[in-house]
Formats: sequence, structure tokens, C-alpha cells
Amino acid sequence: MMRNLVNGAVGGALATAVYSAMLMAADRAGLLEEPPPRRFARLTLSGRDKPRRGENVLGTIAHFAFGSSCGSMLGLLSAGQRVPVPIGTAYGLLVWYFGYQGLAPSIGAYPPLPKDRAGRQAALLAGHLLWGTALALALNRLRTDKAPMTAGLAPRAREQVRRIMPTPEPVPAR
Repeated sequence: MMRNLVNGAVGGALATAVYSAMLMAADRAGLLEEPPPRRFARLTLSGRDKPRRGENVLGTIAHFAFGSSCGSMLGLLSAGQRVPVPIGTAYGLLVWYFGYQGLAPSIGAYPPLPKDRAGRQAALLAGHLLWGTALALALNRLRTDKAPMTAGLAPRAREQVRRIMPTPEPVPAR
């Protein structure tokens, strides 16, 4: 269980690095106005209306902490088994939805989805889908047991079949 938690946290950090690169590109394209980690950090510091010293560092630390904690949740849920990539992508969609429909509007960082700018939400959605995909790939890579999920089941299933239907003895040739 602890290994799954740690693998999820490491996978979440790796996926957050990939997502952060996409955020930087979206910011340079003018889709974000201000990257979410910086905006969340600014809300926790006094003097919200103007940039504060350390908000970039605080935002980056918080972003990686959040990504790692969400990754550890999927690591625990996967129980060390291989995570299908579409499950990781869907998990990224869930994190985006709850973050930008629930958390961000509740603390005043962004308006709710229907009232926010479509370009910003499209970039954030694409980033979270990428994050979830990268998380699944990282979790699968970090697994210690590289055998497919069914590899452990196959010998047991064969043994059950042998108990029910013993292998017939070969008939000697006359």
C-alpha cells in the first residue's frame, strides 16, 4: 500500500511537470491571463491585487503538492495494478472538473465554468487530460511487477482446470 502511495505521488509530480509545461505554453499564447498556480498563491498572500514576492515559488510548490496528492490517490486506487490510459485521462477530467467547478470558484480564483472564458477553460481541460494520461503512464512505468494483470491468475486458473479435468494419459501405440 505504501509503495502504491509513493508511486502515485512520484507519478503525480512527473505528470504535473508535463502539465506545467503545457500551462507555460498556454500562458504565452495568452489563454490564461495568469497561470492558476500563481493565482492560487496570490489568494493566500496578503495584498491580493498586486504581485507579491515569492508567489511564483509558493504557487509552484502548491501546484506540485496538489498534483502529487491527486496522483497518490490514483496510486492507492490502482492497488499496484496497471492503470489503463483512458482511466488516467478520465481521472484528469475529474480533477479538472472538481478543481474548476468547485474549488476555484469557491475561493474566488476563477468564475464557475459557464461564466469563465472558454479559451482558458479549454487550455486547462486539455492540460488536465494530459496530466491524467501522463499519470497513468508514469504509474505503469513505476510498477515493480511488470507482468500483465492476468499473469498471476493464469497459473491458478490452469490448476483449477487440472483439478476438474485431469490430463488424460497418452494411449500407448500397439
